[in-house]
Formats: sequence, C-alpha cells, structure tokens
Amino acid sequence: MDEQYVWLVWSLAFLIPWLAVYLITPTYRSVMLKASSITMLFGFTEPLFVPDYWSPPSMFNLALKTGFDIESLIFCFGIGGIGAVAYNVITGQKLQTMPLAIRLSKRHAHHILAVTTPFILFPILMLWEWNPIYPAIIAMVAGGIANSLCRTDLALKSIWGSALFLIYYSVFVLGLESLSPGYIERVWNLDALSGLFVLHIPIEELLFAASFGYYWTGLYEHLTWKETVE
Repeated sequence: MDEQYVWLVWSLAFLIPWLAVYLITPTYRSVMLKASSITMLFGFTEPLFVPDYWSPPSMFNLALKTGFDIESLIFCFGIGGIGAVAYNVITGQKLQTMPLAIRLSKRHAHHILAVTTPFILFPILMLWEWNPIYPAIIAMVAGGIANSLCRTDLALKSIWGSALFLIYYSVFVLGLESLSPGYIERVWNLDALSGLFVLHIPIEELLFAASFGYYWTGLYEHLTWKETVE
C-alpha cells in the first residue's frame, strides 16, 4: 500500500467496530456520539506530537507540512465512542441518572476539578522538555485517579476499562504493522522514545492506550452524573 494512505486507512479502521457497536447497541448511541464528538477535538492537538513523537505521511501531506492532519480527527472520533462504552457493552450494564442527594454529597465537591485534571496538568508538564507523549500519559493517569477518588464507584470500572482498551488498541497497532511492515520504525520518532517494545509495539503506545482507557472509561458518567446498574 502507498505509505501516503496508511494513516488514513488505519484511522478509518477504527470506525468499523465503532459502527458495529453503534448499530447493535441502540442504548449507547447517544453516549457514543457525544463521547466521540468530544475526543475528535483532541485531533487538533496533533501539532504537539508531530514531529516530536511521530511523523505520519498523510492526506495532502498535511502532517509534515502543518503538524495537523484530517486522519487525527477520524482516529480520535473512533477511539472516543468505543472507550466510553466498551466496559458497559461487555458487562451488559446500563446507565441511570444519579440521585440528587448523592450528587450534592461532600464527596462530589471537587467534581469539576476531577474531570479537568488532565487539561490542567498537561500544559504544566509540557514546561519540561519531555516528549509530549509522556505528559499526555501522566495527565490521563492523574485524571483517572482523580475520577476514581471523586467517584469511587468508577474506580474498578476504570481499571477494567484501561485493560480492555489496551487490548483493543494493541490489536489495531499490530494490524497497522501487518498492513505496512516496518511502518512503526519509519514513522515513529523512536530515537526520542524509551526504545522499549512489547510485541514490536513501542511501550509508549501501550501506555497511551492504557492511560486513555483508564481516564475515558468513566469520564462520560462522571460528566453527566450517570451511574451503572445491572
């Protein structure tokens, strides 16, 4: 395959399971659309990662010219919806609105701070001259911890969500390497990373997946005052 289109094909591949889950679970369609609409905006942070973290050939060569690309929006949209509902879909749990009395309890006094922790922490961590993937990972882990402290009912779910998304994402990264052998070596800025690999996947990609799943799994429920029921 022409390397110019590998990033596009890979990002579009994330829409296949997204669409499948959307079609077979009507209950979660609204959640998926809202969650994906939010994460799609994260695609605009791509200039922070190009070329420090990677330099993917993209449509119209936008990534290398501007740091921004259309594929990032597609990718972020695809992972957002799945990350938000994967645990509930697998376990069969449903969402319901939390009682007002619980929402007003002292435990939820730091609700806003908890959900915004990564957005506060990330720019602070970027003041150090780290590769941007590391501040992103740390910020999302901190966000997951903050969510769990504020919403203790989401603590275990967030851990399981982290594991589920790690497995899910790893399959896609392995698929990427099968689609275009050697793509990771050619596109990722491996000299600026740890050099550690698991199954030929840079450890940073796995940490990204685990931290994203940890933060994002319970975030929708936290933002919308929902809780899961059997």
